Amino acid sequence: MDLVGACRAFVSVSEYGGFTDGAAAAGMSQSVASRRVAALEERFGEQLFERTSRRAVLTPFGRDMLSSARQLVQAADVLLDEAEAVKHKPWRLAVPDTCSGSALARLVAEARGHGVRLDLRTAGPARRRELLHAHQVRAALLAVPAGEAPWSVPLGLAGARDSGVRRIYVETLRLGRASSGPARRVWIQPEDDVPHIRDPLTRLRDAAGLRPAQVLAAPDLTAAAAEVLCSEDLLLCSRAQAAELALAWHPIGEMELRRGYALTVVADGNPLPMEARLGEAIARCLGDPAGTDGGRAA
Repeated sequence: MDLVGACRAFVSVSEYGGFTDGAAAAGMSQSVASRRVAALEERFGEQLFERTSRRAVLTPFGRDMLSSARQLVQAADVLLDEAEAVKHKPWRLAVPDTCSGSALARLVAEARGHGVRLDLRTAGPARRRELLHAHQVRAALLAVPAGEAPWSVPLGLAGARDSGVRRIYVETLRLGRASSGPARRVWIQPEDDVPHIRDPLTRLRDAAGLRPAQVLAAPDLTAAAAEVLCSEDLLLCSRAQAAELALAWHPIGEMELRRGYALTVVADGNPLPMEARLGEAIARCLGDPAGTDGGRAA
């Protein structure tokens, strides 16, 4: 038996004094209201109404039960309202602060087309993880090794001037004995200052014979880009970032580096439904060329 529906019929019929008007007010047919009240009376083992040809009058038992039935109906209505509000509550999502404003706007717009309202929080890798663990966001795009990632973004080296080569080999930055100019540096922005990106690049630096100070972590992207724009230095970045900064981008000759991202939901929630609905939109926002077909990056 639908206890809430039966109580709703009971309360409405009692308020209108008859099954016809009471059923209409409750949004049900007279026959449905009659069946529900009868089922409730059978469950209670007592009659709720004295029925006449034109009216339904509460019995003493019905009067005693009316208050509790009304409370149950009101509580159910509150629960339904809260459920509807939660369904339309924005998804607070922590995203990389390297995403451009236009890319983030397109992500929000595409999410609305899938019935999802996003409330974005931009932050670096460590801060995104902190926001997730503190439950200040419902989900976050966390930095993970590319092999574990639904989305990954190729990284390369970008400079202020195009050298005309297809790839930039880190070993070419090594200072020779006859070199008189300053050593060229590779700047790592905060988004890439994570072990699975920083450590392989540092090992490559050492293997290529570069000085320790030739691979440096910058405090922020603006500082790193400024160093590159006024020197021969290089920025480790994605192709999209290089285009935004008007830098010439090239793949790294000795290795392939990729940013990896995984959607993680608070309290061990399942990210797959959100990935299925927004996977392509997230891929476009991050600049993942392999993820824009709706599949996971290879």
